[in-house]
Amino acid sequence: MRTAPSWDGTLRPAPGHRLRFGARAEGIERLAASLVGAAFAPHRHDTYAIGVTLTGVQTFRYRGELRRCLPGEWHVLHPDEVHDGAAGTDAGFGYRIFYVDPYLVQEALGGRPLPFVADPVVRPDGMSPSLLRWLRRLDEPLEGLARLEVALLVAAALERHAGRPARSRREPLAVEELARVRELIAADPAVRHPVAVFERVSGLDRWTIARQFRAAFGTSPTRFRTMRQLDLARRAMRDGLPLREAALRAGFADQSHLTRMFKRAYGLTPGAWTAALT
Repeated sequence: MRTAPSWDGTLRPAPGHRLRFGARAEGIERLAASLVGAAFAPHRHDTYAIGVTLTGVQTFRYRGELRRCLPGEWHVLHPDEVHDGAAGTDAGFGYRIFYVDPYLVQEALGGRPLPFVADPVVRPDGMSPSLLRWLRRLDEPLEGLARLEVALLVAAALERHAGRPARSRREPLAVEELARVRELIAADPAVRHPVAVFERVSGLDRWTIARQFRAAFGTSPTRFRTMRQLDLARRAMRDGLPLREAALRAGFADQSHLTRMFKRAYGLTPGAWTAALT
């Protein structure tokens, strides 16, 4: 972590964000991050966010309450739930985190509805040590069975810490049919497909798609598309493309549209996110 002299001449962490992405696999992203001073603005992901605080005190507002996550404690955030993030002390905090696609969790659950963890802070002994090992080995590839292992560990943890058993549904989830909608969006998120196309590829009516997509994958089709657009934009930004070109390539109306969506999703502007990469 960078340091800077304070008013009394001692070295303290320099303010800002530091982000380092690890090796990823389809449906799983890993990140090591530290934050001093400036907080993450309120934002939401379309993935499960399952992280562990390693240093300092992490605070975040989630579902109307201010939470504290101490070293060794985990936090579990459900897709599409708004949250922020800030250091609980001047020293800042560091953490590592999985971002896991709800579809991968859905596959690991065998079609059962996604569990909801109401209390987002989990004690150190409440998580499998294997999950922590996969975060500590950030650069180790997640391929083949390793990817499935992490998905199963995440799914088991979510079910274990869900506040109550998932309610039975009157209609079974049409997971395979909904997956065709999801795959169509993911194949080219810069394209805005008419609803009639979703009906045709899935064989479901638009109301069933709207009702069941979130239950199966944790977010709406519109939100899912936005997040995949942001994936395209992030890749373009990493490749050094100007922000305006990255926005157009990802299917956003313009640079300001990308900036608004980016901050809503990640709590940082594109410029701050790019500057924080190491």
